[in-house]
Amino acid sequence: MCAIIDRCMPNHCEHGGHCKQTWDSFSCTCDGRGYTGATCHTSIYEPSCEAYKHLGRSSDAYWIDPDGSGPLGPFKVNCNMTEDKVWTTVMNNLPPKTAVTGSSRERRTVLQVNYSASMDQVTAITTSAEYCEQQIAYSCQKSRLLNTPDGTPYTWWVGRGNEKHFYWGGSGPGIQKCACGIDRNCTDPKYDCNCDADHSQWREDMGLLVYKEHLPVSQVAVDNYWNAASFTTPSSYLHFATFQGETSADISFYFKTSAPYGVFLENLGNTDFIRLELKSPHVVSFSFDVGNGPVELTVHSNTPLNDDQWHRVMAERNVKEAVLQLDQTYRTSQLAPAQGHTRLELFSQLYVGAAGGQRGFLGCIRALRMNGITLDLEERAKVTPGVKPGCQGHCTSFGMYCRNGGKCVEKYNGYSCDCTDTAYNGPFCTRDVGGFFEAGTLVKYNLMPEAVAGASRDAKVVTHQLTPHEVNLTKEEVAFSFSTSSAPAILMYISSKTQDYLAVVLRHNGSVQVRYNLGDLKEPFTIDVDQRNLANGQPHSINMSRVNRSITIQLDHYPPVSYTLPDSSDTHFNLVKTIFLGKVYETGHIDPVLIERYNTPGFVGCLSRVQFNGVAPLKSALRTATQVQGTTTAGQTDRQPAAASPASYQGKLVESNCGASPLTIPPMSAATDPWHLDNTDAEFPFNEERVIPDGVNRDSAIIGGIIAVVIFTILCTLVFLIRYMFRHKGTYHTNEAKGSGESAGESADTAIIGTDNPETIDESKKEWFI
Repeated sequence: MCAIIDRCMPNHCEHGGHCKQTWDSFSCTCDGRGYTGATCHTSIYEPSCEAYKHLGRSSDAYWIDPDGSGPLGPFKVNCNMTEDKVWTTVMNNLPPKTAVTGSSRERRTVLQVNYSASMDQVTAITTSAEYCEQQIAYSCQKSRLLNTPDGTPYTWWVGRGNEKHFYWGGSGPGIQKCACGIDRNCTDPKYDCNCDADHSQWREDMGLLVYKEHLPVSQVAVDNYWNAASFTTPSSYLHFATFQGETSADISFYFKTSAPYGVFLENLGNTDFIRLELKSPHVVSFSFDVGNGPVELTVHSNTPLNDDQWHRVMAERNVKEAVLQLDQTYRTSQLAPAQGHTRLELFSQLYVGAAGGQRGFLGCIRALRMNGITLDLEERAKVTPGVKPGCQGHCTSFGMYCRNGGKCVEKYNGYSCDCTDTAYNGPFCTRDVGGFFEAGTLVKYNLMPEAVAGASRDAKVVTHQLTPHEVNLTKEEVAFSFSTSSAPAILMYISSKTQDYLAVVLRHNGSVQVRYNLGDLKEPFTIDVDQRNLANGQPHSINMSRVNRSITIQLDHYPPVSYTLPDSSDTHFNLVKTIFLGKVYETGHIDPVLIERYNTPGFVGCLSRVQFNGVAPLKSALRTATQVQGTTTAGQTDRQPAAASPASYQGKLVESNCGASPLTIPPMSAATDPWHLDNTDAEFPFNEERVIPDGVNRDSAIIGGIIAVVIFTILCTLVFLIRYMFRHKGTYHTNEAKGSGESAGESADTAIIGTDNPETIDESKKEWFI
C-alpha cells in the first residue's frame, strides 16, 4: 500500500503564504506578503513610527505592522518625527472641505469615512498609543450643529464600535458642547457652538477629539512610545499569563545591562519550556523543549553585550525551524526534526526576569512583544517591588542621531534631541534655520546684558562685569551659508568694546573677504577667500576657525585653506560685544572702510545655519520674530524682544528654508584653488601611488597627449573643409557673373572682394555647408 502524506494539510504557512511540498518536507513562499521566515511568520516591517525613529529615519511614509506576527497585515502611515514626539497619521478619503446641502432631520446626509487601514489596524495603534488626537471641523452658514429645540443634536459622529457621540472637537464625552463653549468665547454667548447661533455669515466649530476609546473619526494622529521596565535587584521579576505559542512563537525585545548574565524570560510546562537568557557577556541563548528533548540556539557577539547599550533580540520557533537573531547582525537557525512533537504546551505563568532560582536579570527591557502582542511592562512594574517603570540611557545608544551639536536628552520612554544651542531644528537637528533679508534688514545679538553693553568703553572699568560670553577670545568658530545676487554687503560683523573686530564681507565683484583687526593694527588683516563672484544667487557655505594666529577657512566643498595672522597682530579678541548680520548699526568704534564700502544698502538675500562659538544669532532672532509677530504696532520696524532675549532685528526678517537649497559650485579660480600645484601653502592628502616625485602624473600626461593629437587632427580637417567650401562657393559666383554679361576675366575672388556689402546678400541666395 502506498502511504502518501499531504504535508501542506494543514497548511503551516501563515499570512497567506503558499505551501509547496516534496516527498519528505514542505516549504513556504512568502513573496509579496510582508512576512518572512520558514512559515511566513515574521513581519518584515517595524511595528511603529517610533521604531523607525530609533533606526535614525526622518519624517516620511512607512509601512508598519503593529501586531508583528499577529493576524493584522501591514499598512502604510505617515510618520512625523518632531523634536519631542513621534506622530503616526492614518489618512482617510474624505476631502478637507466636503459640501453638505439639502439635509434635514428626516433625510440626513451621511458621510462615510474610509481609511488607508482597516478599523482593526487603526484600533491596534490607538490601543497601544499613549495619546491620540483627531481634528474635526464644521463650517456653517445658517446651519446649526448641536443645538436643537428638543435637545437632540442635529449632528453627531460615529466612533469605534459604531457608537454615536454628541460632543464636538475641543469638548469631551458627555459634554454637549464645542470648543468655544468650553472656553466661553462663542460668537453668541447664549450657545455652546459658533454654528448654533444660526447666523448668515460663515462660522466654524473646530477642535481636537482626544478620547482615544472613541476614535477614529476623520484623521488619526498617534504618539507611540516604548513600554519599558528596569530590574533593580537579582530577584526581581514580572509575571504575566501563560504564553500561548503551541505551533508558532515569536519573541522580540530590547535589553540594556551592565551585568554579565541574566534570564530575560521563561515559561514552563510539565516537561516543555521556553527560555531566553544572557548566558555570558558575549552569548545570548534561546532554549526550548516541545517533547523531543531540549534544544538550544546561541549567538556569539564579537563585542560585549553588557556595555550598557541597547541590543535587540528576536527569537522564533515554529514546526519548521527555530531562529535566534541579535542586533540584526548575528543570526543562527536550526531545523525541526522531520518526525516528533510539534506543539509547545505550557501551563505556568510567564516570568520576565528571574524565576525559579534562575540567575536574575539586572538592567532594562523594553518593547517586549510575543506573537505580536506588546506586554505592558510599565503597568505591571508600578505594583511590583524591585522593578521600576521606564528606562533611562537611551542616549548611549541613539545619541549619535543628534547631529550638528544637538544634545541628546533622556526621556521617560525614549530620547529627544535638544537643538537649542545649534543653528538647526528638527527631530535630529538637521533642518537648517534660515532667514530672508530685505534691504536694510539687520540682526543684532548682544553677547552681554544691555546694562553692561551701555557701560564705559574702558576695558579696565567693565572687566569686573564680564559675562560668560564676554571674554578675551583666543579662538573662534564661525559657520554660515548665504545666497544673494547683489553686492557689496556685510555678511557678518562681530564688534567689541575695544577696536578689535571680525568681519566677513562681499566685495563689489562678489568675492568674499575676511577682515581681522586684533590689537590695534594700523590696517586690518584681510583674507581674500576667493576671486569668484559668489553673488550669483546660488547657496554657498563658509566654515572658519581661528586658534591664536592660525586661521582656517573652508569655502563650500573645497578643502580648507590655512592662513596666519601677522606678528604685529594680537592673538586675543578682546571683550567681544555684539554680532551683526546683514548690516551694522553700532555706537562704538567701527572700521570706516566697512561703512563706506559695504554697509549700504545692506545684505539682500538668504542667510542660514549661522553660528558663532556656540551661539545661533539668526535662529534666536527668528524665534523672537515669531514671538512678537502680530503684536507690534503698524509701521514699527525695530523689533526689540524681552530683556531676557539677547537677539533683536530691524526691518523685515522672514524665516525661509533657503538653506536647504542644493549646493551649486562654480569652478574655483586657480589663484585660490588649493588643488592647484602652484599653491604651496595648502595642505591636502595626495595619493602617493598615483603621483610621482616631480609632481607630474604619467596617466594624466598620456591622456592629455592623446587629447591634443585628436584636437590637432580635427582642426586640420576643419581647415581643409573650409578651404574646399570657399573654393566651391567662388566657382558658383563666377558662373553667375558670366551668365549676366560681366567680365569673364574677373576672377571669383575679385568678384567677391568687389562686393560692396556682402552681408546684405538676399537670404534666398545664401548657401550653407555642413
